[in-house]
Amino acid sequence: MLPASFQTARPIIEKLEQNRHKAFFVGGCVRDLLLNRPMGDIDIATSATPAAIQRIFEKVIPVGIQHGTVIVRWGNESYEVTTFRTDGEYSDNRHPDDVQFIDNVEQDLERRDFTINALAMDKQGDIIDLFQGREDLKAKTIRTVGDGEQRFREDSLRIARALRFSSQLGFTIHPDTLSAMKKVKDDMELLAVERLANEMEKLFAGTYLHTGISYLKETGVCMHLPVIKNHPWVIDRLPASLQPLHTLGEVFALFHLLEQKIDADVWVKAWKCSNKIKNQAKLLIGAYHYFLTYGADRWLAYRLDSDNQEGFVRLANSLSPDRGLSMDHLTSMTGNLPIQSTREMDINGREIAEMFPAKKQGPWLKQLIESVEKMIVMGQLKNSKSEIKEWIKWNPPEQD
Repeated sequence: MLPASFQTARPIIEKLEQNRHKAFFVGGCVRDLLLNRPMGDIDIATSATPAAIQRIFEKVIPVGIQHGTVIVRWGNESYEVTTFRTDGEYSDNRHPDDVQFIDNVEQDLERRDFTINALAMDKQGDIIDLFQGREDLKAKTIRTVGDGEQRFREDSLRIARALRFSSQLGFTIHPDTLSAMKKVKDDMELLAVERLANEMEKLFAGTYLHTGISYLKETGVCMHLPVIKNHPWVIDRLPASLQPLHTLGEVFALFHLLEQKIDADVWVKAWKCSNKIKNQAKLLIGAYHYFLTYGADRWLAYRLDSDNQEGFVRLANSLSPDRGLSMDHLTSMTGNLPIQSTREMDINGREIAEMFPAKKQGPWLKQLIESVEKMIVMGQLKNSKSEIKEWIKWNPPEQD
């Protein structure tokens, strides 16, 4: 019987079958079902070509049509639907030079990376398992489909995926697969760093992070990662108390704090990450230095904001587990703050500047605003315009 979590996508398979095509749920969603883990995307493989899929369904987004993949919109959800295929050569170490669409799910499963991902399930819930994927799930083993060296030479990102799965699942990498990873790891230098960053972020967020880190070292893959390959001791400095970190901003903050000679900007630039990641890393770094000096007070909770408090707790407890910082403590303080942002202050920068008409605006204004803001947050000054102005009169900015 088909599990409830797949029922919303079942009509897609039924509609494909009504049009004389074969269709199955495939890959990670089937794996996670068997592991009783929360599922991400539900993917479908079919004998229908992309052109046929576009004729059958009203809402189709051709995201990777040259490789047989489209997005079908159904019931306000998106489902990746891919045509059964065999792959040609991988001259760019990423995508096959050409693909051949086929009518056979068994051949399609042969091209997949690991046995635990080479699983298909029909609309009744019956599973096709050609490579003992279920046995490997029970044995908690990551093993390639077929020859490991060939699989990794086709796309060396699969090496990072093996490491990521070891961190997420806590599985052991099969000795033959581990040997193949070591042989092919140099090819990782050819990968687009953005693809690698996505896998590394998932690795560091894994429940069994220490397993993933152990394999990262054992395989020597760390010697092919941006920045780390020039400063390999950073990996050796990872603390025994390291907790899963959910974003690259948290990871880069950690690496900077372990080796402060390497600025956060260096990590962000080398890994080609966004300004959002850079700003998060710098915020967490500044917050941690403040935490070491003043502990977890109202100002720390205020400056972190709700979007970064959980990440900070993970970072702080990785580096300073003896301090026992809890999310409950930060949440409690945040809920009792007199203001939640600068916008809630009962005075603004223009009004403060007008108090000193002869003084040219400059850094002094920003510093004064922050001083008032901190006094309010810490409960040392009431958030009242009259009281704030009175305090400023007695604490004016320095003369130029």
